[in-house]
Amino acid sequence: MALNRPVLGFSLLKKPHTRLQPPKRFSSSPSTPSRPSIAPKPNIDIKHIRQKPELHAQNCLDRNYDAQASHPLKIIALFDEWKALQQHGRSLREKNNTLRTKLSHSKTFSGRDVVDESAPEEDKATILEEARVLKQQIGEIEAQEEALTTSMEDLALELPNLTSAETPIGKTPRLIKYINEHPDPPPSSTSSSSSSSPLSRSHVYIASALDLIDFSAAALTSGWGFYYLKNGAALLEHALVSYALSTAMARGFTPITPPSLTYSHISTACGFRPRDTGGEQQVYSIAQSASDAHRGKPELSLAGTAEIPFAGMHASAELDVSALPLRVVGASRCYRAEAGSRGVDTKGLYRVHEFTKVEMFAWTSPADAPALFDAVVAVQMQILRQLGLHCRVLEQPTADLGASAVRKRDIEAFFPGRRERDGGWGEVTSASICTDYQTRRLATRMREADGRVGWPYTVNGTAVAVPRVLAALLENGWNEERECVRVPKCLWPWMHGLREIGKKRG
Repeated sequence: MALNRPVLGFSLLKKPHTRLQPPKRFSSSPSTPSRPSIAPKPNIDIKHIRQKPELHAQNCLDRNYDAQASHPLKIIALFDEWKALQQHGRSLREKNNTLRTKLSHSKTFSGRDVVDESAPEEDKATILEEARVLKQQIGEIEAQEEALTTSMEDLALELPNLTSAETPIGKTPRLIKYINEHPDPPPSSTSSSSSSSPLSRSHVYIASALDLIDFSAAALTSGWGFYYLKNGAALLEHALVSYALSTAMARGFTPITPPSLTYSHISTACGFRPRDTGGEQQVYSIAQSASDAHRGKPELSLAGTAEIPFAGMHASAELDVSALPLRVVGASRCYRAEAGSRGVDTKGLYRVHEFTKVEMFAWTSPADAPALFDAVVAVQMQILRQLGLHCRVLEQPTADLGASAVRKRDIEAFFPGRRERDGGWGEVTSASICTDYQTRRLATRMREADGRVGWPYTVNGTAVAVPRVLAALLENGWNEERECVRVPKCLWPWMHGLREIGKKRG
């Protein structure tokens, strides 16, 4: 896998085009949260950041991490301070060692035989006091060195991963391919199916007509962004989960059911921040009691994706390279505090606060990461192809990458009810290579065959995100004349005999 910006030995293919002026004095970011004592100790390649500051700074700008673009030069300034303290501390330790030698010498401190016994005692007291002062100064320097090291680490932790050469720079994705034929003719067509208005093809309209989803009751119970799946829609959810799990398992993924609550520091180590760059809340954090906060008990949050608890499975652990790739898949409830501003884009199931998702996750050696990434995308394409959804596969640009991904490929499905927005396209799956971003922050090590210890790469991808896929199935499978929705054949084994979903009778 070639990279624009080198990560652990990858060569530089595209050079940065912005040069930054050296800053004045800096300290670490005050917004960096403190890590609890039980958190895995991160191991960030700060040397690489110091050696290639322009590379990392431009990478931040390419990925809309403008606030972090100055971090590399801040790290260099802090490192210069650290080096100066190291040199000063070394000088003080040499003086201290000289004093220790004098104190252990059998002669007077001038080198002559002792004649006046009171003089050596006075000299000894003076040297002891000097040694005490030196020890205090050395302790202060060591404390400053530790603070500078922490500041450099905090700044480094806020930097996003570097970027693959496969990733387009900017905001425009690159089209890779289409899946399945387009089910709906363009608006200019004279075919009868094009006469359906966007409203009549909206999954909200269809769900209301067939009594499949109750948004109103959920709004009273939980608020906006929640929903009840009912009748055939509830069966569709379970069928989608079962089908996705069976498809991934056939490709070598081991089923695991992860927890929904994780420590917030695990989420942060995976690249998920409590707030986005605009300051908007992203994560549901669990309120702590005053006593828990006083005792320093780690904060918990609801996982926005099973990627987080999966990645944490091997935190502070060592994996043998012979056991890799290690692939897992699991269904979980996911929680997103920010579901988008209200409007057309957020009506119905398209953006919600809580949903079911089947996630694939894997640890792999760096050399095998590209092939595993392709395998994850292949599972996604197989699922969507069998569901009969018209989709397009996109290589996502730098502006769309999260902190951890070096490369991301999305698949968007066509939603007839969203034709007036984004041409009807909407994301239904995503796959990412995160290189060693997560494993370095979670202290997940890899033991090589020759005994060396390195860092495995992680790869993740959506097998199925139920609400959006369910919405796409409703809109694409809707037969307006018969007022029913066709059920894809691949889901029949889990639909209790239903081949189509229509109005309840009686």
